[in-house]
Amino acid sequence: QVTFVESGGGLVQPGGSLRLSCAASGFTLNYYAMGWFRQAPGQEREGIASISSSDGSTIYADSVKGRFTISTDKTKRTVYLQMNDLKPEDTNVYYCATDEWARPRSVQYPIQSDFKSWGQGIQVTVSS
Repeated sequence: QVTFVESGGGLVQPGGSLRLSCAASGFTLNYYAMGWFRQAPGQEREGIASISSSDGSTIYADSVKGRFTISTDKTKRTVYLQMNDLKPEDTNVYYCATDEWARPRSVQYPIQSDFKSWGQGIQVTVSS
């Protein structure tokens, strides 16, 4: 079972930036995707970004494309989400998650059901 230590959330004004971090441990396979999801109260959990450990490929939801950047430090098994130009509608609980693979492959769009291990979530609030 993969476990996570998440950090970096908080309160920020519109137009500001935050960087979320998620350190993972306990992988059993050599390859994996790390994804970021977010969920507002009463809403479905939305996949917003994912990165492949195999080739570094990334993919983003349209709602964050051009503003958010996912990256990873494979030596530390840590994934980051740099969030710029934050908007009030970005206010959510953000979750990191992982999907382990037996073989290398490129990233696919982050779908909740594909990801087996989840962090506890970090609150991000964008408000003036």
